[in-house]
Amino acid sequence: MDNTNDLFGGDEPQKQPATPKPERPKAQKPAQSAKASSGGDDYGADAISVLEGLEPVRKRPGMYIGGTDEKAMHHLFAEVIDNSMDEAVAGHASWIEVELDAEGYLSVTDNGRGIPTDIHPKYLKEKKSTVEVVLTVLHAGGKFDGKAYETSGGLHGVGVSVVNALSEHLIVEVARNRKLFVQEFSRGMPQTGLVEQGDVHNRRGTKIRFKPDEEIFGKGAKFSPERLYKMARSKAYLFGGVEIRWTCDPSLIGEKSEIEPKAVFHFPGGLRDYLDASIGNQHKVTSEAFSGKSDHTGKNGSLEWAVTWYGDDGFVNSYCNTIPTGDGGTHEAGFRIALTRGLKQYGEMTGNKKAAAITTDDVMTSAAAMLSVFIREPEFVGQTKDKLATVEAQKVVENAIRDPFDHWLAASPAQANKLLEWVIDRAEERMRRRKEKEVNRKTATRKLRLPGKLADCSANAKGGTELFIVEGDSAGGSAKQARNRINQAILPLRGKILNVGSASAEKLAANQQIGDLIQALGCGTRSKYRDDDLRYDRVIIMTDADVDGAHIASLLITFFYQEMPNIIRNGHLYMAVPPLFKIAQGGKSAYARDEEHRQELIETVFNGRGKIDITRFKGLGEMMPAQLKETTMDPKKRTLLRIEVREGEEARTRDSVDQLMGNKPEARFQFIQENAEFAQLDI
Repeated sequence: MDNTNDLFGGDEPQKQPATPKPERPKAQKPAQSAKASSGGDDYGADAISVLEGLEPVRKRPGMYIGGTDEKAMHHLFAEVIDNSMDEAVAGHASWIEVELDAEGYLSVTDNGRGIPTDIHPKYLKEKKSTVEVVLTVLHAGGKFDGKAYETSGGLHGVGVSVVNALSEHLIVEVARNRKLFVQEFSRGMPQTGLVEQGDVHNRRGTKIRFKPDEEIFGKGAKFSPERLYKMARSKAYLFGGVEIRWTCDPSLIGEKSEIEPKAVFHFPGGLRDYLDASIGNQHKVTSEAFSGKSDHTGKNGSLEWAVTWYGDDGFVNSYCNTIPTGDGGTHEAGFRIALTRGLKQYGEMTGNKKAAAITTDDVMTSAAAMLSVFIREPEFVGQTKDKLATVEAQKVVENAIRDPFDHWLAASPAQANKLLEWVIDRAEERMRRRKEKEVNRKTATRKLRLPGKLADCSANAKGGTELFIVEGDSAGGSAKQARNRINQAILPLRGKILNVGSASAEKLAANQQIGDLIQALGCGTRSKYRDDDLRYDRVIIMTDADVDGAHIASLLITFFYQEMPNIIRNGHLYMAVPPLFKIAQGGKSAYARDEEHRQELIETVFNGRGKIDITRFKGLGEMMPAQLKETTMDPKKRTLLRIEVREGEEARTRDSVDQLMGNKPEARFQFIQENAEFAQLDI
C-alpha cells in the first residue's frame, strides 16, 4: 500500500475522558461590553476566551509537545530529564536516576541543587513557593538570564510546567539545605501546598514522579520501557561526567526485549563510544574515526564530535545542550561544511583534480556522525526543539572543526587518500546516475511517437513518476484535472482492451490501444523488454470500483503478466483503490470501498443513527476531480495495491491465467462450475 493511513476510515469519533477531571478554580470572566451591532452580529468582548495558568497547555498540547501521540507523550520524559542534565552539565549533579514502576509512574531523580523552596518574590501576597511557580507557571525557570546555567536544554521555561499540566498525577520532592519538601499536583492544579517533611541527611536534589493523563494521551496510554531506556542511555553518551541509573519494573519488560530491569549508563568516551555502539563491527573506510572536543569557542560554549565513513547509508545524530535535534539545524550545517571544505582542500593540496566535484551530499552519504554542541541561549524551531535555528552555531561549529580535521587528514596520508577516493567514488556515482536518468527519459521521449491521448508529466527524470491507466475519456478528464502535472501522467483507454491471453500475435500487433500502451511505457515487450527504458517508476491501473472495472483491471494485469512480466517482478505495477460510495451526515463524510465497508462505516463512524446520505459513484468519470484526487491519487491519502506473484506460486499463477484468460472456453466453464456457489450478484 502506498499509504497505510487509509482515507476510507473517515472522521474518528471523539474519545471520551478516561477519568473525571478534578475541580479547579474557574477563570474570572472579563467585564461585559457592548456587542458589535454591525449587521446584527453577536461578536463582542464576551465572545473572547481567556485561558489562564496551564489551561492553554491542556487545550492545545500540540503547541507544546508536538501532539498527543506516543512520541509526544515520551517528550514529557525528555523535558524532565533535560532539567536534571542541565544540573549535571553545570557541574552540580553527578548522577540521575530514572525509574518506571508497575503503576505506570515515571520518576526522574538527581543529586543537583534542588529547586528553590522559598517564597517567590513575585508571589509574596499569595505566599506561593518557587517550587509551585516552576510547576504551574509557563515561562518560569532559571535559564533566562544565564545566572543559574551557562548552557541549558530547557531554555523555553515551559518544560516541567507542561509535564505537570499533562499529568494525571505529579509529585515533586526537593531535598535542599538538609530538609525534604513535597508537593502534589493533578492535571496542573496543586493538590497540597509545599509541605516540609523534616530533616534529611546525605540527600539533595529534585525528584519528579508523574503519570501521563489518559484524557490527553488516550485510555491505556503507557510509557515504552525500550524507548525510555534508549533515551536515558543517549543522555549518558552526551555528557561523560554523568552517571544515569536505570530501573524498570520487570513486569513491564517483554520476554523478547533486550533491555535490563536495572542498568547503569556511564560513558567517559562520550560520542566516540556512542558512534562505536551505533555502527558495531561494520566495515569502515578509515581505521580511526575523526573525533574530538573543543572547549575554546569563547562565550558561545563548546562542542564534541565523532564521525567515520562506512559502506551503508549515512546518518547524523546531532544534539544541542543534550537535546536531540532530529531535524538538524545550523550546527549540522556547519559540521557538513567543515568536512566538505576540508576534504576538497586536501584534494587540491595533493593535486587530485577530481576533488573539485565533491559536494556535501557526497561527503555525508556514507558518513556516520555524532555531533553535540553546548551554546548559550540557543534558538529552536518549535517547543519540541527538533531543529536548531541559532545562526551563530554554523560558524562556531565550522571554525571549531576545520583545523582539527585538517590535522587529522595530514597526520595519516594513507587514510586520508583512502577517504578522499571513497568520497570521489560517491561523487562520480551521483553524476553518473543523474546523467543516466536525464538521458533515458529525454531519449525515450524523443524517440517514441507518444500516443495522442497521453497526458504526460513534465519531469525529465524518471524517479517518482507515475502513469495512471484509466478507463475512458470521461475518467481521463477527471484524472487529468486531479493529477500532479509534474510527476503524474494519464493514459485513457477506450473500454475493455483486448484479452491478450487468447489473442493471436497478429491481432495483438494490430490493436491500437495495446500499441498506445506499449508506446507510452517505452520499454518494449517480452524478450525486448528493458527495465531501464521504462519511462515511469510506477504504472497504476485505475478503473471503476465495480464489476466492469474489475474486468478491465484483470485484462490489463493479464497483458502485463504475459507481455511485460518484469514490470510485475520489479515492483512497478499497482492498482488504485477508488471508493464506491460516499457517506455523509451533517458536516461529516467518509468514503467506502464496497458495500461491506459501507456498512462498517455506518455502524462505527456514524453510529448507525440519524439520516445518512449515501451516494454511489457510477464511475471515476462521475467523481469531481477534487474527490478523485483526495481519495485515489494523492500519495499522502490514497491506498495502492502492488501486483506481485508470490514466491513459489509461479506455476499456479500461470495455470490460473491460462485457465481464466486463455483460448480454451472449456477451462473457464470448469472454473465456473467449481466456484459458482461463491459468486455474488452485483445488480
